[in-house]
Amino acid sequence: MPLKIMPKKKHLSAGRVPLILFLCQMIGALDVPLDPKLLDDLVQPPTITQQSPKDYIVDPRENIVIQCEAKGKPPPSFSWTRNGTHFDIDKDPLVTMKPGSGTLIINIITEGKAETYEGVYQCTARNERGAAVSNNIVVRPSRSPLWTKERLEPITLRNGQSLVLPCRPPIGLPPAIIFWMDNSFQRLPQSERVSQGLNGDLYFSNVLPEDTREDYICYARFNHTQTIQQKQPISLKVISVDELNDTLAANLSDTEFYGAKPSKERPPTFLTPEGNESLKEELRGNVLSLECIAEGLPTPIIYWIKEDGTLPVNRTFYRNFKKTLQITQVTEADSGNYQCIAKNPLGAVHHTIAVTVKAAPYWIAAPQNLVLSPGENGTLICRANGNPKPRIAWLTNGVPIEIAPEDPSRKIDGDTIIFSNVQERLSAVYQCNASNEYGYLLANAFVNVLAEPPRILTSANILYQVIANRPAFLDCAFFGSPLPTIEWFKGTKGSALHEDIYVLHDNGTLEIPVAQKDSTGTYTCVARNKLGMAKNEVHLEIKDPTRIIKQPEHAVVQRGSKVSFECKVKHDHTLIPTIVWLKDHGELPNEERFSVDKDHLVVTDVSDDDGGTYTCAANTTLDRVSASAVLRVVAPTPTPAPIYDVPNPPFDLELTNQLDKSVQLTWTPGDDNNSPITKFIIEYEDAMHEAGVWHHQAEVSGTQTTAQLKLSPYVNYSFRVMAENNIGRSVPSEASEQYLTKAAEPDQNPTAVEGLGTEPDNLVITWKPLNGFESNGPGLQYKVSWRQKDGDDEWTSVVVANVSKYIVSGTPTFVPYLIKVQALNDVGFAPEPAVVMGHSGEDLPMVAPGNVRVNVVNSTLAEVHWDPVPLKSVRGHLQGYRIYYWKVQSSSKRNRRHIEKKILTFQGSKTHGMLPGLQPYSHYFLNVRVVNGKGEGPASSDRGFHTPEGVPSAPSSLKIVNPTLDSLTLEWDPPSHPNGVLTEYTLKYQPINSTHELGPLVDLKIPANKTRWTLKNLNFSTRYKFYFYAQTSVGSGSQITEEAITTVDEAGIPPPDVGAGKAMASRQVDIATQGWFIGLMCAVALLILILLIVCFVRRNKGGKYPVKEKEDAHADPEIQPMKEDDGTFGEYSDAEDHKPLKKGSRTPSDRTVKKEDSDDSLVDYGEGVNGQFNEDGSFIGQYSVPSGSEHSESPETTELCSEETVVPTAVDTGYCGREEKVPHQKDKAGKPGN
Repeated sequence: MPLKIMPKKKHLSAGRVPLILFLCQMIGALDVPLDPKLLDDLVQPPTITQQSPKDYIVDPRENIVIQCEAKGKPPPSFSWTRNGTHFDIDKDPLVTMKPGSGTLIINIITEGKAETYEGVYQCTARNERGAAVSNNIVVRPSRSPLWTKERLEPITLRNGQSLVLPCRPPIGLPPAIIFWMDNSFQRLPQSERVSQGLNGDLYFSNVLPEDTREDYICYARFNHTQTIQQKQPISLKVISVDELNDTLAANLSDTEFYGAKPSKERPPTFLTPEGNESLKEELRGNVLSLECIAEGLPTPIIYWIKEDGTLPVNRTFYRNFKKTLQITQVTEADSGNYQCIAKNPLGAVHHTIAVTVKAAPYWIAAPQNLVLSPGENGTLICRANGNPKPRIAWLTNGVPIEIAPEDPSRKIDGDTIIFSNVQERLSAVYQCNASNEYGYLLANAFVNVLAEPPRILTSANILYQVIANRPAFLDCAFFGSPLPTIEWFKGTKGSALHEDIYVLHDNGTLEIPVAQKDSTGTYTCVARNKLGMAKNEVHLEIKDPTRIIKQPEHAVVQRGSKVSFECKVKHDHTLIPTIVWLKDHGELPNEERFSVDKDHLVVTDVSDDDGGTYTCAANTTLDRVSASAVLRVVAPTPTPAPIYDVPNPPFDLELTNQLDKSVQLTWTPGDDNNSPITKFIIEYEDAMHEAGVWHHQAEVSGTQTTAQLKLSPYVNYSFRVMAENNIGRSVPSEASEQYLTKAAEPDQNPTAVEGLGTEPDNLVITWKPLNGFESNGPGLQYKVSWRQKDGDDEWTSVVVANVSKYIVSGTPTFVPYLIKVQALNDVGFAPEPAVVMGHSGEDLPMVAPGNVRVNVVNSTLAEVHWDPVPLKSVRGHLQGYRIYYWKVQSSSKRNRRHIEKKILTFQGSKTHGMLPGLQPYSHYFLNVRVVNGKGEGPASSDRGFHTPEGVPSAPSSLKIVNPTLDSLTLEWDPPSHPNGVLTEYTLKYQPINSTHELGPLVDLKIPANKTRWTLKNLNFSTRYKFYFYAQTSVGSGSQITEEAITTVDEAGIPPPDVGAGKAMASRQVDIATQGWFIGLMCAVALLILILLIVCFVRRNKGGKYPVKEKEDAHADPEIQPMKEDDGTFGEYSDAEDHKPLKKGSRTPSDRTVKKEDSDDSLVDYGEGVNGQFNEDGSFIGQYSVPSGSEHSESPETTELCSEETVVPTAVDTGYCGREEKVPHQKDKAGKPGN
C-alpha cells in the first residue's frame, strides 16, 4: 500500500503505536502499492483510469471510439449499457472491444452511419472485489448544416444611420464560429463603430460612405468537421447628403425639391440588448460574457461598472472594443447588477444586466479509496455543493444502495457511509452521484478489506554517508494491513531508540538531527502488526567536513605585474575533493595568463579587466565550501608623469595622383601628446567660388596618413588636416598647394521649381539657382521650358543666365502648365530635369453662390447654407467662401452713420457656416461670395433674416434725485440694447445700517413705459442700496446698482440735485455730536500745538521764519506765488545753510500741491489722467505723470474735491483746491530736489 508522507513528525515512544485506520488519500486510482512483487500478491477492486467525456461529439466521417480503461487485481472484465439497457456488442458486427480494455470501436467508415449509434453509454469494470462504473457518455455526431435559401434585398442608407446585418447561422453541433469576410476571403475590418456581436450579427453604430460594398458575407466554421458554410452576400450602399440631393433633384420638380438634410448628431441608444434591463444566467467556472452595442453619432464609447461591487482585477477582460465584458472562472460572488454605459458628446444611456451565477455540482470532499483490515472501522464521505444544492445518491457495484444486498457492517448517514467491524468478504466499489438540474458528478471509491503481515519496502543494507554535525535521514518504507508500528534499533543488541536525540516520522524514516562520529553504525527498522513482523538493516557513516585552512587574500597590484592566490583544503580521507576557481561567480577567462597549480591561482601580466572577486570552491560528493578574495588593479606610478593634451597639427601635406575627379593627399602626423590619435579630419577651400570658407571633406582613422579624395569639376581646391584624440582636436595644419579641377557639364539641376501666375495672363517660373561649386564649369545658364498640361502644344524654351525667375506672358487664365528648368554651362547640359506642374495667374471668380438659406438657431446664432459655384467659374485656387452680414438700422440711425458690415470666411469647399454674436431682436441681411487667390467674386443676392428676442442689457443710467427725509426719486434711461420688447422693470432695494449690514429686500415691479419713480415712507437718515433691471418676455437682463440716503438740511429744505448717479446725502447732520468728528478735531488741535512749539524753538535758534525776502515784503503768506526763476515753491530755511525743509512743510498760496513736496498728496494714489471722487467720497482719480519724470510740457490742473470736502494738511487745516502737476525741481547741483 502507498506510503503516506505526513508533515507532522512523531517521536519514538516506549509504548506501542495504537492500531489506526490506514486511509489512502489519492483522488484517482489508488495503487495498493508499490513494487511489482507486492502487486502480484495483493487483490484490489477495479478502478476506472480513463473514459470518454460526458458530452462526446464524434466526427461522422471517422470510426467512433468510446474509451473505458480500468485496473484491478485480478484484471477486471468490461460490459456496456446503451440508453439504460445492456449493449450486446457480439450481435453488432461493426462494434468491437479493444483487447485487455473496455474501449469500444464502432466501424462506420466502411458502412453504417454515426446517427445510428447516437445514445447514452456507460461502462462497467468488474472483478471479484467489486464493480466500478463510468460516467454516462452521451455520444452525438457533429453536424454542419447549410444555410437556408433566402433572398436578400440590397440595403440603401443615408450617411450616419445605424444598421444591423443579421447572420442567423444554421444550428450545428457543436455551435459554429461566426466571422464576416468579403468575396476575397479577407476579414472585414472592425472598430468601435463597426463590430460583430456575440450572436454573429454585424452592428454599425453609424454608417459611412466607405461602408458601401456588395459582399458582406457571414461565414460559419464548424471546427469538428473542419467545414465552413457561407451565407448569401449582402449588398449595402451608403448615400451621402450630396448624392441624395442630386437624386432628389433629378426626380422632383423645382417646386418639390427642398433638399435632404444630413443625419443629425444624436445621443446613443442600444442596438443590443433591448430595454433598460435584462437578465443573464451563467454556470460557476464558466466564462461570463456580457455585451452592449450602441448606435449614435458620433460613435458612442462603452463603459462597464458593477453596481454593488468592483470588477475582479485578474479575471476581467474587455473584448470587441469594450463592447463585451468577460469574467473568467465565474463564481457565485460575481452575481449582481452590471451596468454598461454608452456615451458620446450628446449624451449617455445605461443598461443594467442582472447576473445570476448557478452551479453544477462540484466536489467539497470526494469519496476516497479505503483500505481496511478485518475488524477495523472506517468511513466514506461524499460532499458536494452547487446551486441549487445537489442531491446525493449512493450506489454499490453500480446498483443503487437501496436495492443492494444487506451489509450489517454498513450504515448510511446522508453523505457518509460508516463501516464498523468490516470483514474481508465485504470489499466493494461504492459510487457517489451528486446531481442537480445543471449536471452531475460520479465518483468511484472502493473499500478493500485486506489482511496482510508487515513488509519492508526499502532495500536492505543501504549505506548512508553524512557529514558530521548535519542531520541524517534513514528510510524505512513499509506496508501492512492493519497498519504496522515501526521501531528502530542501533547495533545488534541495542534497545529501541528513544525520542531524546532521535525523531521517528510517520512514513517510517528515522531522523538524527545532529549526526556525530559516534552515530556511525548499523540501524535496524522493525515493522509489526497482529499478523507478523518484518525488519531491515541500513548502515550509516559519518564523514569529516571539508574545510579551507588557507584562504586566498585580498590583493592590490599594478597593471602589468603578476598576482598569486593560495587556497589550501583539508577533507575527509575517504572523500576526493575537486578544487574550482571562479572569477566574479563565473568561470575564469580562457587565457594562458591564468594558471591553476595545486593550491595556487596565478595571473600574469595583470590588466584592468582582471580586477574583481576570485573564489576558491572545494566540492565533494557530500559537501561544498568556498572562500573569496578581491583583486584591485592600479596603474604603475609614472616617472615623470605624462602630459596629456590635444595632438600637434599634421604637417608636410602633399598632393599626388592628381586626376580629374580625385586626388591623393598625404601628411605627416604631429605628436599625439600621450593620447593616441583616433582620427584625422580633412577640410577643403574653394578659392574660386568661396575663398576663406573651409568645408568638411572626409575623416580617416588615426592610423592612416594618406587619403584618396573625391573632387568636383571646376573647383580650385586647397586642403588642410586636423588630428583628434580623446583630449580634443588639434589646430588645422598649413594649407596644401592649390589644385584646379577641369570643367564638366552640370551634374544636377535647379531645385524648388515652381510656376505661379501673378496676373490673369502670365506664368511666373521660379527656381533655386545652383551655386558656383555646383556649376561644374564657366558660363552657367538655365534652359526654361513650359507647355500647357492639357494641350497638344510643343515645349517652348528660353535660355537665361544670372536669374532665378522667368515670366511667361499672354497665358490663358488659371491653366495648368508643365514646367522644367535645366542647367547648362560652356561644357554641356545637365541631365534631363524633372517636370513639375504650375498654374497661370488667377482672376476674380465669375459666379456668385446660389440658393442661399438661413436657419436661425437662437437669438445670437444663425446657420447659413449655400450651393457651391462651378469650379470652372472660380478661375483660380478655391480658398473658401466669405459671408458679409449686417444689421438693418432704423432710418434715423442709418442717416447718422455708415452701416457696419461684418465678414466671416469659411475655408475650402464648405457650403455652410455659423454666424455667431448676433444682436437679438434684430433684422439682418447677408450675402455670400466665393474667394480665390485673386480675390472675391460677385455677391449673391441679399438674404434677410430676423433674430428672436433676448434678455435686455442693463438700464443705461440710474439717478437718485430729490432725497427727502422719508422719500427718494429714481430716474433712469432705458437699456441701450433692449433686445426685444420691454415688459417691465424690477426694482429691489434694502436698507444698510451703520455696521454695513443689509436689511430686508423689497421687490417692486414698474411698468415698462416709466422712466421715473418715487419711493415714499422710507426710514429717516438711512442709506439704501438699489438693484434695478429691465425684462423682456425672454427673461431678466443685467442689473444696475446705486446707493442713496434719505436726509434733510437744518432748515428743512431738501438739498439741490447732485446729478448723474451721485446721490450725495449730506453727512453734516448733527456732525458735531459724532464721536469720530470730535476725535478728529482733537487730533488737529494737537498737531497745530506741536507745530507752533517747533516753530518757536527754531526761531529762538536764530533762523528766519519768513519765506526769504518775499515774505518779508508781504505779510500774508497765502498770496505768495511760485518763484519765477526755477518754478519751485518758496522755502522755510535756516539763515546759515539755507537747507530745504522736508516734504509737506508748506502749502503754496495758490492752493496747489506739488507731488514731490507732499507725502500725503492724493496724486500718489493714481496712474491715469482724470481724477474724481465716486458716490461714496472715495478717490478714484488717476494721474499720468510718473513720479520720476523730469520734464513736462505744461502743468495740468485737476479738481480734487467739492466745496464740502475738507482735507486737513500739516499747515492748512482746511485745504481744498486743485492739484497741479509740475515738473521735478532740481537743486543747485542739478539733481532732482525734494
